[in-house]
Amino acid sequence: MTARGTPSGDEIRWVGPAERKRILGRVLKGVSRSFYLTVRVLPAGMREPIGLAYLLARAADTIADTRALPPEIRLARLLTLRRQVRGPADFQTLEAIKREALEGPVTPAERALMEALPAAFTILDDLDAVEAERVRWVAATLTEGMEADLTTFPPEDSGRVSALGSAFDLDRYTYLVAGCVGEYWTKTIMAHEPRLGHWRPEEMAALGVRFGKALQLTNVLRDVPRDLRAGRCYLPFDDLAAAGLAPRDLLDPTAGPAARTVMVPWARTALDHFSAAEEYLLSAPPQCTRLRLALLWPIGLGLATLALLAGNRHWLDPSRPSRVERRWVYGMMARSWPAVKFDSTLRRWLGGLRRKVETALI
Repeated sequence: MTARGTPSGDEIRWVGPAERKRILGRVLKGVSRSFYLTVRVLPAGMREPIGLAYLLARAADTIADTRALPPEIRLARLLTLRRQVRGPADFQTLEAIKREALEGPVTPAERALMEALPAAFTILDDLDAVEAERVRWVAATLTEGMEADLTTFPPEDSGRVSALGSAFDLDRYTYLVAGCVGEYWTKTIMAHEPRLGHWRPEEMAALGVRFGKALQLTNVLRDVPRDLRAGRCYLPFDDLAAAGLAPRDLLDPTAGPAARTVMVPWARTALDHFSAAEEYLLSAPPQCTRLRLALLWPIGLGLATLALLAGNRHWLDPSRPSRVERRWVYGMMARSWPAVKFDSTLRRWLGGLRRKVETALI
């Protein structure tokens, strides 16, 4: 008999505690060290669904990003995986997805991820029905952003560059690939943390969406040089045209000063979103130490990245990336433990990071 959403077929296997721990531990760590640290610091009940949602999204991303195949084949496989995510999943289909993904070049971490895919769906089905539905929703929504990449932009090796059309398109994209995660987090942590009983779901979900958009918009601006060389320009065509620029112009590293007139307003938008993220963080009671840490770390890293980007006059040069050093990240994490319970300390700390961004944008 097949339970709700359970992968069907004769080869279904039980996923024991050790295997579950490996998938949500070592496999998760392999595909995202920084996110793994965030998941590990979360209260215990939240780790499994949030970690599982990330793994499913990473599996979809692995399929969508493999340059060994043309976009139309990647898109077909991505849509197949989305149908499995929405359920009910079919074991043979999951095995085929895994096998096809492993035919191309993958890293050892991606290989471990794809090999664990059928078991991940079994873990998904073991979740409470409401919890599983939240995971299915966010993972499926994230694939819509990946679909947009495959249908909007030319093949990576085509030599062409295309841009998103308008500010609306970029805002929508940041929702699909990150804002929806903030919405998902809000629903999940409210379901698991009784001390958030004072939260108003719609208000906090809106702040959560802006939290996710802040992080993704920062990533978009940071990765402009790399994305351009893959044929993708997330800076809107309308904004570039208003500045007298075309997407291909940004391939010239010396165009940084001229293109800064497009980058700066979006950096300010990201900064505004980070203010919402700070409000989200401080809405969690100080007693929710682990939850606060899981929210604080991406805000700190995001603001530090945005400050480097804002001050990088060579931001279009791929050899001069705006990346925070790992030692800064670990130092920030160490300092956050004694500070996270005190609202005034957090406001001063994050306020200082915001001022660095504001100063660099002048």
